[in-house]
Amino acid sequence: MDERVAPPVSGRGAQSAQVPQRFGLNARESDGDWQDLAETLDGPAPKLRTTVTEEHPKTILSFNQSPDIPFDRSINAYRGCEHGCVYCFARPTHAYHDLSPGLDFETKLFAKPDAARLLRETLAKPKYRPRPIAMGTNTDPYQPIEARYRITRAVLEVCLEARHPVTITTKSARVLRDIDLLAEMARRRLVAVAISVTSLDAKLSGLLEPRASSPAKRLAALGELVRAEVPAHISIAPVIPAITDEFMEGLIAQAGALGIGSASWIPLRLPHEVAPLLREWLSVHYPDRAGKVMSIVRQIRSGKDNDPTFFTRMRPTGVWPDLFRARFNLACKRAGIGEVKFELDCSQFRKPEVGGQMRLL
Repeated sequence: MDERVAPPVSGRGAQSAQVPQRFGLNARESDGDWQDLAETLDGPAPKLRTTVTEEHPKTILSFNQSPDIPFDRSINAYRGCEHGCVYCFARPTHAYHDLSPGLDFETKLFAKPDAARLLRETLAKPKYRPRPIAMGTNTDPYQPIEARYRITRAVLEVCLEARHPVTITTKSARVLRDIDLLAEMARRRLVAVAISVTSLDAKLSGLLEPRASSPAKRLAALGELVRAEVPAHISIAPVIPAITDEFMEGLIAQAGALGIGSASWIPLRLPHEVAPLLREWLSVHYPDRAGKVMSIVRQIRSGKDNDPTFFTRMRPTGVWPDLFRARFNLACKRAGIGEVKFELDCSQFRKPEVGGQMRLL
């Protein structure tokens, strides 16, 4: 994937649909002669469209014991993500469907319309004990198809009914469509929302995250959440060396001016097929910086494209990470932004109604 000869894929993050070789799948290779002949006879190829397949899992709540993340359970209403962020660490999950972590990940999506019902059944179980549910940890709960399916909103409605705390991470201003629910949950200390912003350059974001909200809209959404008294957090994630790190101070300054109380940053991670996808993206859009970017990535990942080891995968070491941390801390100090402290309340939890049964108390 390091060398790019075909024209850039417009409006998408990934630039190819190669399937992973780690599962022994048949490789895909475009035949240039066939493409030329097809365009001569039939005209240009049709525009790449998004398709959605509905799936009906038996459970919706996923549990983990990772020491690197601050939650032990999560909900992902969708598989794949139309935002098309080229750096998305969740891309390799599409390989389990024999699909490409590249273009398939952002065009062949899966929706779980039974999510709210499954959650209701889980929360109603006698042995269930509440802890905050994280949404948006793998794919975005407010990607464009949420406007059609409204799965995230249905899940939030169950959580509000059950008084169950939730954290949300998104790259979309569509989160404001549920501000009525979020404001009510916030009054009960049941929700916190993090919006991830990577740059202040709309053109760059259009290449990196082609179908996510623009940086200006995401920052404006953070301001709306603050005004609605919803705990809001800015996540500068990921920081891509020599591509987006220059925007760190500006993003934090704007967040501070909006009244955002907390901020965080996450270094770029390139598990499995994400590394070659980013290399390909760099060869298309930033060929002059591609070598520098990957050199810095390897410096902070012990000479490799990725470090999957617990404890170090989220906190790389070396000169570059130390520099980013120092810049981040100084910018937060200047902007009056403190550490992340989301104090959500689990004590209000009450088991939701199931099958039409009315609550007695």
